[in-house]
Amino acid sequence: QVQLVESGGGLVQPGGSLRLSCAASGIIRAINAMDWYRQAPGKQRDWVATITSGGSTNYADSVKGRFTISRDNAGSTVYLQMNSLKPEDTAVYYCSAVLLGYRAWGQGTQVTVSS
Repeated sequence: QVQLVESGGGLVQPGGSLRLSCAASGIIRAINAMDWYRQAPGKQRDWVATITSGGSTNYADSVKGRFTISRDNAGSTVYLQMNSLKPEDTAVYYCSAVLLGYRAWGQGTQVTVSS
């Protein structure tokens, strides 16, 4: 019912910033919350941030104070502003929508933090 497409990934130097976007289409009103996850090379997929339909947010300890999740309801887009990036942030970042009974996932976008 919902499709997600991430964009905005790329190569950035340590200390730099990137903003990821996730465009949602379909039955947007069915989305209860949207999340960002990431999976680093050789690692498990980890939760990064959540924004609910009511606008509340939550973050993993590893990104608190550096990342900001936001949602543009008019544009049906969720964003992840990433500041003070570290090499440890290198991962494929996935957008996920929480619906009744299941999650929708995007295809992922690569973020590489390296000098």
